[in-house]
Amino acid sequence: MLLGAILAILLFALAGWIGSSIPRNSGWVEPDHGVEIMIETNGVHTALILPLVTPEKDWRTEFPASDVPLSGEPYTHISISWGEREVFLNTPTWWDLSPATVLRIIGVGGEGMLHVAHYVRPAPSDYARPLTISREEYRRLVAAIEQSLPRGEKVRHGGYGSQDVFYDAPGEYTASNTCNQWTSDMLAKAGVRTGWWTPFAGGVTKWVPEAKT
Repeated sequence: MLLGAILAILLFALAGWIGSSIPRNSGWVEPDHGVEIMIETNGVHTALILPLVTPEKDWRTEFPASDVPLSGEPYTHISISWGEREVFLNTPTWWDLSPATVLRIIGVGGEGMLHVAHYVRPAPSDYARPLTISREEYRRLVAAIEQSLPRGEKVRHGGYGSQDVFYDAPGEYTASNTCNQWTSDMLAKAGVRTGWWTPFAGGVTKWVPEAKT
């Protein structure tokens, strides 16, 4: 059984590497001008950092700063990601992730949830890779993200700190439909080049050049 479990993990990792190497929107070229977004990663989880207000979208209407404890800051960007409810709410660090939770997600899946953080002028870094997309692509990205927004009244939960918050959201989290797959799906729907199946963070960031320092 142990060997079988190890083999299954290795096969899943191999499938993830292969799937993330197959491009969607393979002919896409980053434009010289447009809207700068960022692909955020901690090595395990990815998120989209977006300007708070543009002609295409004012995210304050969806995610007001009043929803976070530190509401009085001059926020300029938000970070949006989708993930699994139990993992988001009850695993403040990856060391808190229990094997039972992992097995449950693999076996039956879990409920979706959004994580939104508010930032003031985030700088490009190893953890936040900038990417310029056209305004039309940004409009499509906004429309794709709006499909993941809570339906009806928003139910929110406290975040990890004073500048972030969680919201109940539609969608089922599974081993094949992960937080990183959500990120690449949003980019793909915008028309941006990204991997076909990206269960791991590296499968998303491999398509985004590292930030210039």
